[in-house]
Amino acid sequence: MRVFDEDSLLIATHNAGKAKEIADLLGPYIPRFTTAGALGLPEPEETGDTFAENAVLKARAAALASGLPALADDSGLCVSALDGAPGIYSARWAGPGKDFAAAMAKIHCDMGDAADRSAAFVCALALCWPDGHAEVFEGRAEGQIVWPMRGGKGFGYDPFFVPDGHERTFAEMEPEEKHAISHRARAFAKLVSECLTRRT
Repeated sequence: MRVFDEDSLLIATHNAGKAKEIADLLGPYIPRFTTAGALGLPEPEETGDTFAENAVLKARAAALASGLPALADDSGLCVSALDGAPGIYSARWAGPGKDFAAAMAKIHCDMGDAADRSAAFVCALALCWPDGHAEVFEGRAEGQIVWPMRGGKGFGYDPFFVPDGHERTFAEMEPEEKHAISHRARAFAKLVSECLTRRT
């Protein structure tokens, strides 16, 4: 496991909201951040077969192009009754207009009356250095698909996912509550414990 001891990290995303969330999470450990969007770096085509492969692909492309260590994530929803779909194609199921309501309706329709309603949100984080070395961390949040959709908080597939041990969907939870148990939070906890040192 390679320890991250640099003073600057490139967050390999063009999504300003995601970049801020990551910078807030890692602020105690890393003094400075920039983003792929700020540097005008192109977004690589996601050709991997897994969340981890796509995260590494994005982080490595950004690190090689910028000369800075880079962090990327890839995440999505895996539904058991659909053999893990939409999986790495979760965003694409929502289409170019990011219509997640339509994507959830499609999943509900495709599941039919399947008795197994289990699903999991998965997040893979890849931290990559300019020499190509990468460390990967994965977090999962197990739960159940519910219908109809519930809640107006959160985003994406949150309104029809109830995490195990809870009765409310991610979209019915306050952000702080969701972040404490989410797939992304679990992946970041692994990254922090294994790769980072808190700065004084």
